[in-house]
Amino acid sequence: MVKERARILIVGGGYVGMYTALRLQRKLKPELKRGDVEITVVSPDPYMTYQPFLPEAAAGSISPRHVVVPLRRVLDQCRIVIGEAQSIDHAKRTATLTTLATEEEGAGPVQITYDELVLAPGSISRALPVPGLADYAIGFKTVEEAIGLRNHVIEQMDIASSTRDPAIRDAALTYVFVGGGYAGVEALGELEDMARYAARYYHNVRPEDMKWILVEASNRILPEVGEEMGKYTVTQLRRRNIDVRLETRLDSCADRVAVLSDGARFPTRTVVWTAGVKPHPILAATDLPRNERGRLKCTPQLTVDGVTHAWAAGDAAAVPDVTAAESGKETAPNAQHAVRQAKVLGDNIAHSLRGEPLETYAYKYVGSVASLGLHKGVAHVYGRKLKGYPAWFMHRVYHLSRVPTFNRKARVLAEWTLAGLFKREIVSLGSLEHPRAEFELAAGGKPPLDPKLDPKGSS
Repeated sequence: MVKERARILIVGGGYVGMYTALRLQRKLKPELKRGDVEITVVSPDPYMTYQPFLPEAAAGSISPRHVVVPLRRVLDQCRIVIGEAQSIDHAKRTATLTTLATEEEGAGPVQITYDELVLAPGSISRALPVPGLADYAIGFKTVEEAIGLRNHVIEQMDIASSTRDPAIRDAALTYVFVGGGYAGVEALGELEDMARYAARYYHNVRPEDMKWILVEASNRILPEVGEEMGKYTVTQLRRRNIDVRLETRLDSCADRVAVLSDGARFPTRTVVWTAGVKPHPILAATDLPRNERGRLKCTPQLTVDGVTHAWAAGDAAAVPDVTAAESGKETAPNAQHAVRQAKVLGDNIAHSLRGEPLETYAYKYVGSVASLGLHKGVAHVYGRKLKGYPAWFMHRVYHLSRVPTFNRKARVLAEWTLAGLFKREIVSLGSLEHPRAEFELAAGGKPPLDPKLDPKGSS
């Protein structure tokens, strides 16, 4: 039984934030009913994005609304605040937030107090000072970016099909992906597969007309699946006429020309940046201890090291890996650890409130799976290496088992089944990104967006 009323603040609505709150709802059900515990979740979005499904959403295999989980429906015992934490003063147990209503009210940020803090803001894209990157590139961390990229790729095929200018056509059909990790390789594999299928419906665009380029600064891709499977992936991508450039960097993409460190230049209207992530800026706006990489120093019990009533997990936390042979190693910042850490974190908060001993997070990494397009994949699980259809099937089965809620599982499975029975959709809904443009033009307002000012080159 909780000794006194506790206000729990969870910053972040991603894997760790949602699963921790979900775990607390179950573990503290009697206390929540009595009003002894209050759980507040602060998230910039009203949903949790299941990121492993983003490549399939971009390819049209899964509907965007089935890649996200609505927080208000799942966390019905929690208070959901749509906003962002600007700073946290843990010594005073206060957090400064901005919400959707902050600007409307004109009263400035709001402060809320708490007793227990869970910091799980995740990470953001690690953008380097590459000329033109902020102006022309697009990331691949959100469902909005995934769907925007799908619309953009199809729109570029439309431009290439209708233009009379060879230079515009060549740039429209050149797609540059920077980063050879999961996000970059899976996004490239799925979108190239989708674009190759879509080309059959264009009278003057063939799959061999398109240039797909993967740029990776290190000497291998997909390090999580092992060196052998990484080399196999490179071979398979090159067989699909994808230009894989290892030990190469993007030096510039100014003026819509991708300039690589090996001297190659590619006029392109599509640059996708997936070259790593960095800790969320809110961590620097707290009085909590961080390591040299900017992540919170944590204990194996998922408490912030040297601080009471503060907890962290996921991308924001440097959690010691107690299963590793060598000392000082930390758990990898990936979804596999985040989901499992969240369960231990929820249990430990409940234990702490009840005066019970805490559990230690100990999980040995079992391996990884990656999709390279329809019926293509690689996997390295429990020491076994799979490739092709078996790996792709394992990828789908694993992530279907991990996506939250039975509702989402059923909807995703239904969409996969229908996708196997019917042809792919190849429709671009790029106008969704500017829904008022048509009406503004009709009402004599703003002119249509200048393509030169659009970061993704959309019309």
